[in-house]
Amino acid sequence: MPESGSGRNCCSPSRGEAARPAATTGAAATGGRTDGMVRIPRGEFLMGADDGWVVPGDGEGPVHPVRLTPFRIDPRAVSNAEFQDFTDATGHVTAAERYGWSFVFAGLLPADFPDTRAVAEAPWWRQVYGACWRRPEGPASDVRDRSDHPVVHVSWNDATAYAVWAGKRLPTEAEWEYAARGGLEQHAFPWGDELEPGGEHRMNVWQGSFPDHDTGADGWCGTAPVDAYPPNGHGLHNTCGNVWEWCADWYSPAYYRSSPRDDPRGPSVGLNKVIRGGSYLCHASYCRRYRVSARSSNGPDSSTGNQGFRCAAEDTSAGAR
Repeated sequence: MPESGSGRNCCSPSRGEAARPAATTGAAATGGRTDGMVRIPRGEFLMGADDGWVVPGDGEGPVHPVRLTPFRIDPRAVSNAEFQDFTDATGHVTAAERYGWSFVFAGLLPADFPDTRAVAEAPWWRQVYGACWRRPEGPASDVRDRSDHPVVHVSWNDATAYAVWAGKRLPTEAEWEYAARGGLEQHAFPWGDELEPGGEHRMNVWQGSFPDHDTGADGWCGTAPVDAYPPNGHGLHNTCGNVWEWCADWYSPAYYRSSPRDDPRGPSVGLNKVIRGGSYLCHASYCRRYRVSARSSNGPDSSTGNQGFRCAAEDTSAGAR
């Protein structure tokens, strides 16, 4: 039986097996294409949170100053169409395809879908054989009408393989949060502290009664296009909600207590990798991890229907350092 590992991973359950290296064809990086990426200039910000929204045990605090050198980051999460280009070019086989199954949210399965095993701590997660990035809800589904949606059912190893092929990398956790904040300091969301300012939906999260009924009031049940909502102050779309995004760092709930001030890159070792941003399943009644400071984690070879990623890159422009 797959395990969720701990309560914090109920948002994105772990496969419960030791990490394995990604299965790749050994294709070389294609040259670091930074066109279309957002340049984030050198800066300092207050990372983390210690307010009433913090999820106990996640390690969102203490709030601490961080200085970052310039870097570049994708304005959007990697889409199904972009991941298709990668697999066509390299023949990459994802973890979900190798294992033969992945985690799917039960509410997205058809009513007559056969019973499958559920995660004990989060029974809305089902082990679905045949689920993978090409078939997000199992063998009868496909992504033909979701080419502009974020690719899901990709592990950290899969995301890293894509980044290497593209001549990029995954963002550090600090880079991700700095970019996700959009230039604002110590606010819950990229636009401020109000979830729906003026009644306007600004991200794809759960509305209704979790996990039984999603009204889709924000326009989407499940994933939304990678640019579905207006960008933040840095030009990044969907840094809250939609899909969790993999970061480069190993995860530790104690890391912020002693992390370096300049360009932190996470612990040197660990069991799980950091994921950021929350997903379409986040709801205030159960999980408030759709904030820019919220953090969670998952195993490097785990995959779910609400995990994706965006890439970062070094800033090689003149005077970047």
